[in-house]
Amino acid sequence: MAFIYYVTQIQFEFGAVRLLKAECERVGITRPLIVTDPGVKAAGVLQKAIDALGGLPHAVFDQTPSNPTEAAVRAAVALYKEQRCDGLIAVGGGSAIDCAKGVAIAATHEGPLTHYATIEGGSARITDKAAPLIAVPTTSGTGSEVARGAIIIVDDHRKLGFHSWHLVPRTAICDPELTLGLPPRLTAATGMDAIAHCMETFMAPAFNPPADGIGLDGLERGWAHIERATRDGSDRDARAALMSASMQGAMAFQKGLGCVHSLSHSLGGVNPQLHHGTLNAMFLPAVVRFNAEAESVRKENRLQRMAHAMGLASAGDIPDAIKDMNARLGLPSGLAAMGVQRDWYDRIIEGALADHCHKTNPRLASAEDYEAMLTASL
Repeated sequence: MAFIYYVTQIQFEFGAVRLLKAECERVGITRPLIVTDPGVKAAGVLQKAIDALGGLPHAVFDQTPSNPTEAAVRAAVALYKEQRCDGLIAVGGGSAIDCAKGVAIAATHEGPLTHYATIEGGSARITDKAAPLIAVPTTSGTGSEVARGAIIIVDDHRKLGFHSWHLVPRTAICDPELTLGLPPRLTAATGMDAIAHCMETFMAPAFNPPADGIGLDGLERGWAHIERATRDGSDRDARAALMSASMQGAMAFQKGLGCVHSLSHSLGGVNPQLHHGTLNAMFLPAVVRFNAEAESVRKENRLQRMAHAMGLASAGDIPDAIKDMNARLGLPSGLAAMGVQRDWYDRIIEGALADHCHKTNPRLASAEDYEAMLTASL
C-alpha cells in the first residue's frame, strides 16, 4: 500500500520572516525556545527572527553544533524546561532544525533519545506530545523545515535518524532573503544536498507519483540555479530557486532515499566534522552508476528523465556532469581531499548497512557494493 502524506503549512516569499509572531499565535506557542547556532547569530539572522516576534517572551539556545548531537539536545531541553517554554522555533540550517526536533522529542517524552531512533523501532514511540515547532531555514539544502525526520549523533557516536509525522514543523517560513549572505562554499554544499535529495528520492522505488513530480521539478530548479547562487550570493532569483529545490527535495523524500545517504550518515558519524551536503555530492556519481542497473530505474527510464531535467543528452552523462559541477562549485575532488581514510571503510560500511536509507535504495547494496562506491568516491 502506498502512503502519501503532505501536511506542512509553508510561507514562501522574500520577507516571510515577518510572519513569525502570527504563526506562533496560530500554532499556540506563547513562549518559544529559539534553537539556532553561533553562525546564524553572528550573521544577524537570529536578531531578525527575534525582531519579528514583536516582544513575545522567548529563550534562545544558540549552541547547536554543525552536526547536532544528543548532548546539544540535552542542553537545549534543560533551557526549555527552565524557561517554561511551550514550543520551538528553529532558525538555521538543517542542524538547528534537526536539533530542535530532538528537543521536541526529549522535552516531552521519557527515556533516552536513542529509544526513539528509527532503526531502534522508535518511530511509533514518538507521540503527539512532541513540542510544536516552527522552522525558519537559513540555508537551502536539507529541507528539514518540511520533513518528518531529523539526523542526530547520539552519545554512542552513531548518526541516527528520528522519523515521525509528529516532528513535521507546524509551519515552515521559507524566506530566501535570509540566505542572501550565505558564503559560496556553504551555498554550494547545501545546494548539492538539495539536489541529492531530489535525485535519490526520484530513483527510490516506492510508488508516490506526487513525490516523483515534486522531486523532478526540484532537480530542474536546483541544477539550473546552483552555480548562479554560488557565484553571486545576491542573485534573488537563484536564491529563491535553490530554496524551493531544498523544500521540494524534502517534501519528496517521504518516498525514501538511498545509498548516498546511507554512506553520508555513516561517514558523518565516523567523523562529525565532515559536511553532510558535501559528502552527498561526493557519493552521488558512484551511486547513480550503481543504481543504473536497478530494474525499477531502468524500467521507468528514471535516469533519462533526470538527465532531461538537468539539460543533459543522455543518462550516461549524469555521473560526470555531477563531478564537473562539484569542481565548478569549488567542492572537494573526492573523499580523500576531505581527509577520509581507507582504514575507516569497515566502520562506514557497517553503519551504511544499518542505516534507515539502506533498504529504500532501488538496488540493495552489499558490503562489497558499498566498498566499491567508497573507492570510486575517494
